[in-house]
Amino acid sequence: MRMLRWISLAVATILVVTPATAQRYDPRYPVCFEGKRGDSMIIDCSYTSLDQCRMTAAGLGATCYANPYWSQANQASPARASARQRRVY
Repeated sequence: MRMLRWISLAVATILVVTPATAQRYDPRYPVCFEGKRGDSMIIDCSYTSLDQCRMTAAGLGATCYANPYWSQANQASPARASARQRRVY
């Protein structure tokens, strides 16, 4: 009986700790679309520009925004990176 309680506790802990949804942001594209499709809200990060996304969102009451997980957003330019490497403190 104790073993069953421990197993139940372990399963409940795993279910609570595990995230409910997968990441919906595709890091390969800089712009995301968020709006309703049917009865559910969707986030679609497959746009290369804000204009492209806005054309899709026109008339749907949807929004377009910069992808917070875009893989190239935080990369420093080569000139800035080399300047950082040359500094000596």
